[in-house]
Amino acid sequence: MTAFNSLVILALVFFLAHVVLLFTSFGKNGYQKTRYLYSHITLWICGGLLFLLASLYAGKQVSGIVDVFDTPVKQLLIIGLVLLLSFTAHTIVRYLVMPKYTIDRR
Repeated sequence: MTAFNSLVILALVFFLAHVVLLFTSFGKNGYQKTRYLYSHITLWICGGLLFLLASLYAGKQVSGIVDVFDTPVKQLLIIGLVLLLSFTAHTIVRYLVMPKYTIDRR
C-alpha cells in the first residue's frame, strides 16, 4: 500500500468517524457535548489530511482528482471548505437542533 492510498483511507476513516460522532451526539440521552466536539475535531483532521494529500501529490499524475488542486490557492480552498462546513454545521445545530433539546428539558 502506498503512502497516497494510506492517506486517502485515513481521511475517509476520519470523515466516517465525523459523521458517526455527529449523528450520535444527539439522541435519547440528549445532547452529548464531548462527542459533538470530537465530531468537529475529526472533520478538521480529515481536512488536514486532504490538504496534506493535495500538497504532496497534486500535479504528479497520481490522481486526477488530486491534480485539480495544483496551486497553493486551490489547496487552501480545502481548508476553507472544511472551516465553512464546520461553521455551517455548528450554526445548524445551534439554531435548529439545540432549541429542541432545551424545550424537551422543560
